[in-house]
Amino acid sequence: MSQDIKVGVAGFGLAGRVFHAPFVSAVPGLELSVLFQRSGDTAQAAYPSTRIVRSLEDLLASDIGLVVVATPNATHFEFAKAALQAGKHVVVDKPVTATSDEAAELTALALSKELVFAPFHNRRWDGDFLTVKKLIAEGTLGRVSSFESHFDRFRPVQRQGTWKEQAGDMHSLLMDLGPHLIDQALALFGKPDSVWGSSRSDRDVTAIQDAFDISLRYTVESKPLTVWLRSTMLAADPSPRLLVHGTKGSFKKLGVDPQEPAIVAGAKVPPMEDPSWLQEAESAWGTLTLAPNPAEPAKLERTQVKTERGDYRGFYANVRDAVLGAASLAVTGQDAVRALRIIEMVLESSRTGASIKPEAATW
Repeated sequence: MSQDIKVGVAGFGLAGRVFHAPFVSAVPGLELSVLFQRSGDTAQAAYPSTRIVRSLEDLLASDIGLVVVATPNATHFEFAKAALQAGKHVVVDKPVTATSDEAAELTALALSKELVFAPFHNRRWDGDFLTVKKLIAEGTLGRVSSFESHFDRFRPVQRQGTWKEQAGDMHSLLMDLGPHLIDQALALFGKPDSVWGSSRSDRDVTAIQDAFDISLRYTVESKPLTVWLRSTMLAADPSPRLLVHGTKGSFKKLGVDPQEPAIVAGAKVPPMEDPSWLQEAESAWGTLTLAPNPAEPAKLERTQVKTERGDYRGFYANVRDAVLGAASLAVTGQDAVRALRIIEMVLESSRTGASIKPEAATW
């Protein structure tokens, strides 16, 4: 690789500071060249050798080849479109846009300009997801009959001073965490037969919809498969992160991938060639419960399953390779369109109480 791809990150809040800048910096072939922070000096303090700009215009006027949009949700479409029109490859944090139509517009624009446009659905590189993906692919659980995935929190009091809890169509928990849970489910199972959902406000005082339940219905081997995707801000005792049942047994995983909390706590992401990046502690591994003889279902065997190593560096390594023409993009603009279309169906279902059938055109 003769020359690194220069990267500019727009935004240095939680997304830019925790999920983007550290992982861009750790991937060979990428250079964190410019940081766009409207005010404050936290970006300069964290990356003293990186150029700091105060406007999107200055960011786009620089010689970067890849723009990472990690600004507040409402700016995503405008900033990503401007970057693509300026001839830059683009990564956009979730939710990519407010609507599936906007995501489709960006996808088409990138295609017309032969540019990479990648939604930051980084949770495909979570260790728990990689583990359950492997178990399903290997047939360990038999035919899967139900799949339940949670991102639970306990925030009974609305936080002040954050745009994420201000009223607005893009500030619900569904728009915050829904894209991750939906993208993981679609990556595992593809297009559902139908979608049912509830997006609502559960806390006593809240400006946003702070809880959701989504049911995706499938048919596998002529049998039903039900996928439940759930999140709430009123889970003092959270549900399992993943719970999967099949004809041969079950898999249950508690806790969340350790990468985000580690970085928030001050951990440094090592270069990608360093294999020492987080391996989940054995105490957090999931439990696999199988019946060796289905005719004797009371005789069960329980084992701990080592969690596959999660690594968000893999997302950016794939983006690098896609920019260079060395690999296909793992998470595409069309994946963002599909996730947002599911969100729109959830909102419609929540209003009407009816299940919605996805249109073929989205897939």
